[in-house]
Amino acid sequence: MKVIFAGTPHFAAHALNAINNEHEVVCVLTQPDRPSGRGMRLKPSAVKEAALKLNLPIRQPETLKSADIQKILFDYQADVMVVAAYGLLLPKVVLDIPKYGCLNIHASLLPRWRGAAPIQRAIEAGDSQTGICIMQMDEGLDTGDVLHRSICAIEPRETVATLHDKLMIQGAIDIVAVLQQLPSLKPQPQPTEGITYAKKIGKDEARINWQKSAEYIDRQIRAFTPFPGAWTTYQDRLLKIHCAHTDSIPNDATAGTILQANNDGIVVATSDGVIRITEIQSAGSRKLPVRDFLSGNHVTVGDVLGVSVESA
Repeated sequence: MKVIFAGTPHFAAHALNAINNEHEVVCVLTQPDRPSGRGMRLKPSAVKEAALKLNLPIRQPETLKSADIQKILFDYQADVMVVAAYGLLLPKVVLDIPKYGCLNIHASLLPRWRGAAPIQRAIEAGDSQTGICIMQMDEGLDTGDVLHRSICAIEPRETVATLHDKLMIQGAIDIVAVLQQLPSLKPQPQPTEGITYAKKIGKDEARINWQKSAEYIDRQIRAFTPFPGAWTTYQDRLLKIHCAHTDSIPNDATAGTILQANNDGIVVATSDGVIRITEIQSAGSRKLPVRDFLSGNHVTVGDVLGVSVESA
């Protein structure tokens, strides 16, 4: 089968490799190189790096709305386009170019968590399961009919990194299976109930509100690490919290109060319990286990986290 592939991050690159093993990838679409790092040098996407290794044709348009790129895609005479976390809108004219249309690898059990951040939102919400849907794309936001779905359990201590990798692997397996069966598959409309939206996560949203429950803050940290990174402030410094968990220490302190600070962790009061921080990062430094962080930073029991800083 002749395939156009459109994607940008590692999640998509894994699928590209799997598809290329079984089908003819005639073109790879990915986002233009973007400035990255302290030197702000242009960095190719993970999909571009994978396509270069596979010696595949690469296109990096800023938009798919131009007639020029649309003609290029039409001339490939592809059977199908596979889309995975591409990041650009596909106009209807592009959706209609391939013989079998455009298929999206979506990391949720649609219609739950349509949108940009389904993996993070599932963990943040405390969902017990998620999955992969291979969807026939239409003009809506993840509203198309579903050709295949796989269920994936979300473990109690799941992080966005571990869940991302499980779904990345499953997505690659599923899209290859769907392409092999594509002409005979019957798309199923999504249910009209249970629709939720996984909006993009902003830095301000990742700020920890210690007035929230301990269970929610625990999920927030696991959902937003490493990007954009759950964070708080202490003594006019921004701190990213990389790893933490709830604990059963009784207390009646004000939310945000530091109750303990030792090699076992920094224990902070919440609205209904405590969070024990075990891995932390100060602005401009690398992430550290609390034991190492405390050896170079003074933390006072009784102080309160969450004071505003101008740099936040």
